[in-house]
Amino acid sequence: MRTLREIPVGQTVTVKKLTGDGPVKRRIMDMGITKGVEVYVRKVAPLGDPVEVTVRGYELSLRKADAEMIEVE
Repeated sequence: MRTLREIPVGQTVTVKKLTGDGPVKRRIMDMGITKGVEVYVRKVAPLGDPVEVTVRGYELSLRKADAEMIEVE
């Protein structure tokens, strides 16, 4: 199992599953990050926060904790 947090910059991955629950999971889904969606990792800040990604043509910033809740393949 790999999470979005572990993916190096410049790679595109497919979301396999969202872990976590409640408002955090809802916020991630509201960003358009759902099962089967491709996510491109554009940039990761030096300390790992935030992780900047492109999803469905939109550029988004995710907190490191949120990125750890997104399982990818």
